[in-house]
Amino acid sequence: MRMKNEINMNDMKIGVVGAGSWGTALANLLAVKGFKTDFWVFEKEVKDQIQEYRENRVFLPGFPLSENLFPSNDLGEVVSGKDMVLIVVPSHLMREIGLKLANYMSPDTIIVSASKGIENKTHLTMSGVLAETLPEIPGNRFAVLSGPSFAREVAGQVPTVVTAASKDKDVVSLVQQAFVTPFFRVYTNDDVIGVELGGSVKNVIAIAAGIVDGLGLGLNTRAALITRGLAEIRRLGLEMGADPRTFAGLAGVGDLVLTCTGDLSRNHTVGKKIGKGKTLKEILSEMRMVAEGVRTAKSVYNLSRKLNVDMPISHEIYHILYDDVSPKDALYRLMTRDLKHEWDEEV
Repeated sequence: MRMKNEINMNDMKIGVVGAGSWGTALANLLAVKGFKTDFWVFEKEVKDQIQEYRENRVFLPGFPLSENLFPSNDLGEVVSGKDMVLIVVPSHLMREIGLKLANYMSPDTIIVSASKGIENKTHLTMSGVLAETLPEIPGNRFAVLSGPSFAREVAGQVPTVVTAASKDKDVVSLVQQAFVTPFFRVYTNDDVIGVELGGSVKNVIAIAAGIVDGLGLGLNTRAALITRGLAEIRRLGLEMGADPRTFAGLAGVGDLVLTCTGDLSRNHTVGKKIGKGKTLKEILSEMRMVAEGVRTAKSVYNLSRKLNVDMPISHEIYHILYDDVSPKDALYRLMTRDLKHEWDEEV
């Protein structure tokens, strides 16, 4: 593969896998920059819409898409021979897609995951799933992209700041250069697991924040929830070898605050509807896009128990979602836990 000092960025061959709102926003960002961007779309109707109307009317309506974006339902056509492949699919589909990608990928390709989640059975983050399903690609070729970034705002070129993480400095520098624009600033990080955990577990805390708002509780409650939610994410990250500084950054507190307070957050929306009395089954039946926190709640619950990490908010969200526990009962249990020093549990 041609690395940064060998490659003309305008000639870089890029494929994007996944045409949800986030995948479409990122693919279009690359296309607007001038990259000829091949774009794998699962749904034929979405491919046809992009070709005919230059718009993804299903997942990102209202935003014109670049002529440099070339949609296809053929996965092999999109990813074969590429310098970089960006993968933006729901976490529960990552393994299936990764296994299919293995038929077409070159060992020299840089793989960038912008998906957020933890696999239920293995408790692997998305880069971990991809490393298992794409064993021919060296570990230093994987990168992740995360941070406070709603798809609709990125599509609308609202100033946004994210972080890219990889174990390889040249790889992460190339990813940074590929994505950066005057409205999309990209920092770099070498803490892949920390960046992924921050981007994944924050979705569980966002469901909790939505429940708080759905119950009509105050700003005090939400601020406390976000703060203690961050403490849980940090505890899990430290146990898994993450750099604690990551959780004070864009993939940590930045993404957490956005997802817990923004009206565009699907996870916050799910929580808010639960707080107002709807069942999870009812809520999910009304949604076409995925709220990753629903599945991630199960992964976090089981992973934290296996590692003996104290994550009371995340555990209560699991019980609300999967054991039909009342949100008010869960809140009471959280507020009446044993008293302790704020930082003792961090040691």
